[in-house]
Amino acid sequence: MARVHQWIGILAISLATVGCVTQEKYAALKLERDQLAGRLSDAEGKVDAATRDAQAYRDQLAAVGNGGNASAAMISSQAQQLSDMQKQLDAANTRYAEAMGKVGQIGTQLSPALTNELSAFAQANPDLVEFDSAKGLVKFKSDVTFAPGSAVVTDKARDVIGRFSEILNTPAANGYELMVAGHTDNAKVANPATISAGHKDNWYLSAHRAIAVAAELFNHRVSSNRLSVAGFADQRPVASNSSDSGRAQNRRVEVLILPTTVRGTTGATSGFSTSSERPTPPKKAAPMNMNKDMPAGETHTMPGANK
Repeated sequence: MARVHQWIGILAISLATVGCVTQEKYAALKLERDQLAGRLSDAEGKVDAATRDAQAYRDQLAAVGNGGNASAAMISSQAQQLSDMQKQLDAANTRYAEAMGKVGQIGTQLSPALTNELSAFAQANPDLVEFDSAKGLVKFKSDVTFAPGSAVVTDKARDVIGRFSEILNTPAANGYELMVAGHTDNAKVANPATISAGHKDNWYLSAHRAIAVAAELFNHRVSSNRLSVAGFADQRPVASNSSDSGRAQNRRVEVLILPTTVRGTTGATSGFSTSSERPTPPKKAAPMNMNKDMPAGETHTMPGANK
């Protein structure tokens, strides 16, 4: 551009110092000067555009850098959350394994009166409840306790859990700790309506169902300091998932009556003193056609889908 300015200056001087030139030569010089001035303007415009582009690139790089820092922070936070969740799962697995490993010991620590009461309770509700006296385990069948793909306790199950709570609050049982464990079959959660209700996979569904049963126990005055909750998805089947009947057995919520006793207050007034502390079931799920493994609107039975 300096050379362009120099040429324009030379032309201007030439025009000024030459006293007499032909009209044709004057016109040619003026045309050349105008062309050089146009080139200069174009060059200056390109320099300005290049400057703006360079600044935009610098801004983009800065944004990428900041975004990278934010992403790194988010990844770190998620990794910490996963680590914490894994620790909780490991602790729940350990506690569950210890409880299930004490077959014979738990049953012998339940009084004959309590064992008889729970046996009569299960016999009165055979479509919904099973009782294993050797393990001190009460099993709620998910296909009756919940609608398919749902973690909302049905009205019938709510009434039965209320009766179960009365037994747990008797002097023979009100000192025992209770582990509520949710289980599913191995069919994956696929229905968008089920997922949108918060049950993203079998881990979520099993945990949400356990929470829902624990919340019902608490609603019927079972003290919160007696309750623990765990979700095991399809990791602890009690039957083969290769048949409808096997999958139905695997879909369950168990309440283990542990041989350990709680310390301190056992009354229902302790524990969840505020709404934030109380175990809240997930939001209401869709109606009966919300089967986790069939398209919305269908109601026929599919293998492993009736949760």
